[in-house]
Amino acid sequence: MAAPPLATTAETAASRDLKVSRGRRRGRRRLTPKDIVVVVALLAIPILLDVALVWGTSLASIGLSFTNYNGFVAPKFIGSQNYENIFTIYTPFWRAVRNNLLWLGFLGVIATPLGLFFAVLLDKNIRFSRVYQSALYLPVVLSLAVVGFIAQLIYSRDFGALNSMLGRTDHPTDWLGDPNINIWMVLIAAGWRHVGYVMILYLAGLKSVDPALKEAALIDGANERQTFFRVVFPTLRPVNIIVLVITVIEALRAFDMVYAINAGRNGLELLSVLVTANIVGEASRIGFGSALAVILLLTSVGFVIMYLTQIIREDRR
Repeated sequence: MAAPPLATTAETAASRDLKVSRGRRRGRRRLTPKDIVVVVALLAIPILLDVALVWGTSLASIGLSFTNYNGFVAPKFIGSQNYENIFTIYTPFWRAVRNNLLWLGFLGVIATPLGLFFAVLLDKNIRFSRVYQSALYLPVVLSLAVVGFIAQLIYSRDFGALNSMLGRTDHPTDWLGDPNINIWMVLIAAGWRHVGYVMILYLAGLKSVDPALKEAALIDGANERQTFFRVVFPTLRPVNIIVLVITVIEALRAFDMVYAINAGRNGLELLSVLVTANIVGEASRIGFGSALAVILLLTSVGFVIMYLTQIIREDRR
């Protein structure tokens, strides 16, 4: 049987491609005016809410920080007087700065390395690793307010579990009322939650490390500790930056826990608590509280920008 001419074969192939192309065009559904309205609405509503609730309130706080607005009379421009008062005569501000720095130091020096340590152990697939991972991650799903209520059950002077365990029922220690020790008790509770968060981040990073790097280091004679610090840990640089930024943000936005315990008073002052106390508290110094909010905002922006820059770099790679 003779083969079909080449021209006929080419025409058949071209006809088939043309039919496929027409079929694809027919399968594409053009957007109707109603579809366009729905898409625009779905995009516009979140954008408007973001502008109104985030950017709008931030700009309003910046503007009000230069006034003496108290919520009752019209705001009057007073320049930088609020900021001068914060740094000179408002003593709770420096206590709050100290506590925020303690919060940052505790999470960064103790809780974060502990989370990395647990991640390294779980990465070795030890027995019951799934159970340990779930137990360590459990506090992360709890809000800081709930952690604060749990801290009250443990540290309470009269009915707390800690005094009962230590046998101090006759002369109980006021763990949350003593301003010399209450911040450390709260930091332990905050670290309990932060350890699980850091562990999950590092565990995900360790799972992505190329096993060939570890094998090459072992072949070269490196022990397990040298392999981790000289080979594995440098590859975790993106995770390290993310953990650093998250730790700083956690320290700056800490509010729920101390407010649930004693409204952030008696040694538990934080910058976020001072903002709330001045704006919606009995003082009703909205202009002054806005100045505190601007200071907190400017402190956070630098770390947020660093975090976003790292995310963009990783996406480009």
